[in-house]
Amino acid sequence: MQIPNSSNRSADALGFRDAYRANGYFFPLRAVSEHEAAAYRGKLEEHEAATGGPLRREFRQKSHLLFTWLSELTRKPAILDAVEQLLGPDLLVWQTAFFIKEAHDPGMVTWHQDSTYWGLSEPEVVTAWVALSPSTSESGCVRVIPGTHRSDQVSHVESANPNNLLTRGQEIAVDVDESHAVSMLLRPGEMSLHHIRTFHNSEPNRSNDRRIGFAIRYIPTRIRQTSFDADTATLVRGTDRFGHFELEPAPRNDLAPDAVRYHTDVTSRRSRMYGRTSPAADERGGT
Repeated sequence: MQIPNSSNRSADALGFRDAYRANGYFFPLRAVSEHEAAAYRGKLEEHEAATGGPLRREFRQKSHLLFTWLSELTRKPAILDAVEQLLGPDLLVWQTAFFIKEAHDPGMVTWHQDSTYWGLSEPEVVTAWVALSPSTSESGCVRVIPGTHRSDQVSHVESANPNNLLTRGQEIAVDVDESHAVSMLLRPGEMSLHHIRTFHNSEPNRSNDRRIGFAIRYIPTRIRQTSFDADTATLVRGTDRFGHFELEPAPRNDLAPDAVRYHTDVTSRRSRMYGRTSPAADERGGT
């Protein structure tokens, strides 16, 4: 299956690749305009108003399989052009997740690596974290420790802090020098990119607004799942010459019955395999 490549290579002009490779992250990059970001937030909140509350927990993972506008967002040329510079021309979306902290939410996330439980064959995974609202120090933006992506997988311990939004309360079991932490501040429509092994965390939202982020996990098509056989991903650019993942269909309409059934099947497969170690940080928030 072939997905056309975009001729837009504006991300390359920013010369961000060396900085990403040195530090394990880069920000900010423009993913969509502020007007588009407001429209995406509007679609989310229109759905929430219609259903009488925040987005359902089960809809916060693999959301691009349920909503056409999120499927569209994963394919935005500005995002794919940047990720292609890091991972090459053949790209899959392995996971998406909404990370929402309500205003004055005490939820926080301890220092961790994304790679702890995912079971992928290589650590070449890039998360594009797209801000749909201001992501500031006050609202609990993602923070990173430069250069930690060069670490191997480090040990994690599980904690019982009720405000920790990570599923297992996992926390890096080595000392983290927070004096080196960098806050990835983003305006609506901007994104950060971070490596699967970069140490990162986030603090509570002390602002008067929701902090809404949509994380898109991109992998090159050569990567495979090592934990189970029935994993799925979405081809968004180039060609899949490997066939390591069942390729996911885009939804025809928002919450189309066939899309909801497929989403339920896919997320159930992962839940059976991962159990509590679901590949999204947590349906309540994560980073």
